[in-house]
Amino acid sequence: MDHKKQQQELKKSVAAFAKPDTNAGIKQIINTFVPFIIVWYLAYLSLSISVWAAIPLAMVAGGFVIRIFIIFHDCTHQSFLKNKKANRIIGTIAGIITLFPFEKWKRDHNIHHATSGNLDKRGTGDIWVLTIEEYKEASFKERLAYRLYRNPLVMFGLGPLYLFLISNRFNRKGAKKKERMNTYVTNVAIVILYSVMIWAIGWQAFLIINLPILYVSGFLGIWLFYVQHQFEDSYYEEDSEWDFVRAAVDGSSYYKLPKVLQWISGNIGFHHVHHLSPRVPNYNLEKAHDATPPLEHATTITLKTSLESIRFRLYDTENKGFVSFREAKSRIKEAKEPLLGRKRPSLQEK
Repeated sequence: MDHKKQQQELKKSVAAFAKPDTNAGIKQIINTFVPFIIVWYLAYLSLSISVWAAIPLAMVAGGFVIRIFIIFHDCTHQSFLKNKKANRIIGTIAGIITLFPFEKWKRDHNIHHATSGNLDKRGTGDIWVLTIEEYKEASFKERLAYRLYRNPLVMFGLGPLYLFLISNRFNRKGAKKKERMNTYVTNVAIVILYSVMIWAIGWQAFLIINLPILYVSGFLGIWLFYVQHQFEDSYYEEDSEWDFVRAAVDGSSYYKLPKVLQWISGNIGFHHVHHLSPRVPNYNLEKAHDATPPLEHATTITLKTSLESIRFRLYDTENKGFVSFREAKSRIKEAKEPLLGRKRPSLQEK
């Protein structure tokens, strides 16, 4: 069997699991939204004991927000429930809770799926990635901006604030009416929801409970997206050489998490499966992985090994892998040394 046929068979095998199950979806809504509300309320009740009793519960609630986001995510792919309208309604509600506008994120994320790993089509729905050559040719201002962006304190510390307060709150230039209206509806709904909560429990209790929820969910959300594409030998190619299946299998990792974390993250660790077939709902991702033997060879990372990805900053197109700034500097220097070390020929040699 030739390579192209193997790829087609792989896509076909995974696509067999792209079947939304309304019962499974409803079950997941119940076992996600209900515990979130209960834990949130327990955090509020714990304030009568101590702030420090409430914050850990709020952080647990933040974990449930990640699971709510996965439901939102599946709805943008129309994969969570069978009914398209139901997906949009549930997705919009989940977007209000997670602070993500449904239509805007849907558009950006679909572009991400269509261009992931394509060096010539980066920029929408992706983590900002520069190659060593691009960084070398960049201006001081561009290098500084990139270094700040890739700094863990900025990406995971300020990143959630930027997403929630700025990026998700404004429409992109040229957005269509449907997308713009959805963003407006989401923003108004958030203002109303938060106003009612502040009126009901007071602004201090609101901040003590909701800030940890937003920070934990934002931090973990960015982390999950980051590590599942930013591993050492991740796949990146120019458009002429880019291949969808290779980008999915070699450019998306299998993040093997403990069962509790796999559940709270909605199986998104099976990211290679998701990129092969975005219409596979999160509750079928593990089944698709287990039923497709070739996927056993997908890049597997664990909690421990995923920490290594923090040092990956630039992509080396020559050696096909991510490197740190220090490693990039060393490789740039090595590339110059043969030229610098070459002696000028003597008159006798000419």
